[in-house]
Amino acid sequence: MSYKDLQDFVKRLEDTGQLKRVPVEVDRNLEITEIVDRVSKAYGPAILFENVKGSPYPVLINAFGTYERMNMALEVNDINKIAQEIENLMDMSSSFVNKVKSVPKLASLAQMSPQKVTKAACQEVIEEPDLTNLPILKCWPEDGGPFITLPLVITKDPETGMQNMGMYRLQVYDEKTTGMHWHLHKDGRRIYEKYRVLGGKMPVAVAIGCDPATIYSAAAPLPKEVDEMIFAGFLRKSPLEIVKCVTNDLFVPANAEFILEGYVDIDELRVEGPFGDHTGYYSVRDLFPVFHVTKITRKRNPIYPATVVGKPPMEDCYLGKVTERILLPMVKLQIPEIIEMNFPIEGVFHNCVIVSIKKSYPGQAKKVMHAMWGMGKMMYTKMIIVVDEHVNPHDLSTVAWKVFNNIDAARDIVIVEGPLDALDHASNLPRYGHKMGIDATKKWSAEGHTREWPNDIEMLKEIKDMVSERWEQYGI
Repeated sequence: MSYKDLQDFVKRLEDTGQLKRVPVEVDRNLEITEIVDRVSKAYGPAILFENVKGSPYPVLINAFGTYERMNMALEVNDINKIAQEIENLMDMSSSFVNKVKSVPKLASLAQMSPQKVTKAACQEVIEEPDLTNLPILKCWPEDGGPFITLPLVITKDPETGMQNMGMYRLQVYDEKTTGMHWHLHKDGRRIYEKYRVLGGKMPVAVAIGCDPATIYSAAAPLPKEVDEMIFAGFLRKSPLEIVKCVTNDLFVPANAEFILEGYVDIDELRVEGPFGDHTGYYSVRDLFPVFHVTKITRKRNPIYPATVVGKPPMEDCYLGKVTERILLPMVKLQIPEIIEMNFPIEGVFHNCVIVSIKKSYPGQAKKVMHAMWGMGKMMYTKMIIVVDEHVNPHDLSTVAWKVFNNIDAARDIVIVEGPLDALDHASNLPRYGHKMGIDATKKWSAEGHTREWPNDIEMLKEIKDMVSERWEQYGI
């Protein structure tokens, strides 16, 4: 049975001992971040701050902050099960593009398309906007202001009529306006550019606090052909109910805690940032569109969810790990020699990926690198490490051992130029710089290595078996 809403998930967390309630007053300005940072680094519980200074609403945070809670959020025993289900949905005889396009069609056939309703919990209260009344966090000392960090931003393509739901941070300027952090390569920005041609105001709605599958779907880097709300239904195993906004024609999740309705004026830009990021840097100040809130609708007694972005491990690392698992079958369909894939959390998802491959010809690792850099948002990946099929990419010690000991810098390192994520701060230019590939696979004579390649030292099987049988006798 899928979670009815965010509060249903909170109840499950509490019933399983995964939630800690904090009744004492806390400050949304820096104090909550310091508490949550300590808890995240200690792999601690989800937290419900019940008494936030200056706001009547409680704050839920770190709800997805462990693998166990992430599995619980998506109602699986292992997030790999989701990847297996996606792989089963895809027609193995069609082209990659058709496989991707088949996902929404198959989901629709399975009756997972969103269902429209006329009455919704997210519209129990309709009020004039005052964002300062919400417990929106200022996380780091030099942040440009408080930021909404788990928003589900909903827009509609003016040409196709298809809605998009993405997660873009929102810096609060005042009671009625925020920044709209649409990066150059994001779907929200693509729709915004279409409205710039048309002129006028672009309708926007922001849902805050939905069931876990819907929150994740907004953050997932899905292909353009895949509707995020259908994908949410696929993950939930139940169609997402949606309701028409009060002031525009956009449809929003009916189970949301809050809805911000409004518009973006295509002729208006305002400075946004800085913002403390995953990498330890503050993102730079820049001009971004402005979101004007014209109405807030909400539940009678809502919960405000938030997350803190910072040095791993943090809550968003576990959301990223779900994306890794979901991406794997799609990546393998286009690059079939790939066996396994790991985005280490230290690489904050887009900065490093390790893949193992079944190598069958010279130079194949370099072919894999370039193929991955050509796959949508994989173009942002700053480092790709390729190992042989017997090396587990999740075993970072063994991967490091292979890289440190088995590569020749001139032969095995590839440096390329190309687009980078807007949040990358190491390059000299914004959104453009250098990326590196490391071929840590066994080198063949056909690749210029004429010496014997070192083999992993293994003990004789009979000795290993004997020691295993006698292990208890050693008393170790």
